[in-house]
Amino acid sequence: MTTFVTALNTALSDSMKADPRVLLMGEDVGDLGGVFRVTDGLIAQFGEDRVLNTPISESTLVGAAVGLAMGGYRPVVEMQFDSFVYPAFAQITWHLSRFRYRSRGQLTMPVVIRVPYGGNIGAAEHHSDSPEAYFVPTPGLKVFTPSTPSQGYALLREAIEDDDPVIFFEPKHDYWMKEDCELTQREPNAPGARIAGEGSDLTLVGYGPTVKLCVAVREYFAQEGVSIEVLDLFKLNPLEINLLVGSVTRTGRMVVVHEAPVFGGFGGELVARAASDCFAALKAPPLRVGAMSTPYPAAALEHEYLPGMDRIVDAVDASLRYGVTT
Repeated sequence: MTTFVTALNTALSDSMKADPRVLLMGEDVGDLGGVFRVTDGLIAQFGEDRVLNTPISESTLVGAAVGLAMGGYRPVVEMQFDSFVYPAFAQITWHLSRFRYRSRGQLTMPVVIRVPYGGNIGAAEHHSDSPEAYFVPTPGLKVFTPSTPSQGYALLREAIEDDDPVIFFEPKHDYWMKEDCELTQREPNAPGARIAGEGSDLTLVGYGPTVKLCVAVREYFAQEGVSIEVLDLFKLNPLEINLLVGSVTRTGRMVVVHEAPVFGGFGGELVARAASDCFAALKAPPLRVGAMSTPYPAAALEHEYLPGMDRIVDAVDASLRYGVTT
């Protein structure tokens, strides 16, 4: 059985073996192995020249990665927690995302920024955000978020080999998830989404930490004779729109689940695409389930703040009942 942490650690190690230009950078990524031990043992394996402990300055960290990419390296940057990426926002959106375009393709930006994200770990404020909606619409950035260990390995290898910058969101609550799997790379240009469970009555869309919730809801409704299709989006940009459109067109109903607040969240883009591309097939308005529109609360309240089984089941019930008269 392979944990998420082991899969990501193996992906980093294999990438560094395959390409001497790959460097790891971050706060405590060396001897400590990172807050979540994703880089554990890599400094002993590759040395201090390739596993770089950095000062506590996220803006400086990303700025240095941009410079290294200009010099021909392929930096992999670790943010200790999700909200810690905000001090680097200007570097990411002003420079990292734009240099390839700005240089008319003469400069590539093969930088990966690993961001542990999401809640359900009982942490304090600034340690449990889901900031994907800040980065998905930024031209020039790719955004990946795996939901299983094997997916984490394959996607991280792909991200490191990409010549464009990738924001790589890792669901931290699932770091110790176990999967009986082989760690293999994906074929080039492989799809950025998958059907995690087939169904015919409704499409339930999740990504990252919410996929396992969606699968649990599917199993719950199966006992009631309701067939739910679960769509796992592990690339938010570029978006695998054909799989989404095909699924919603077949089922006629859609519920999107993410840990970020509903208002302004990435789910709004998915709902808009379903409304524009699947309008004639829709039997009910697409719905969203997410966190409350408040700052992240104290740990004792996060179970109320984040979407859980009850709220997802209620949304699915509402979609299935829409237009039904008794």
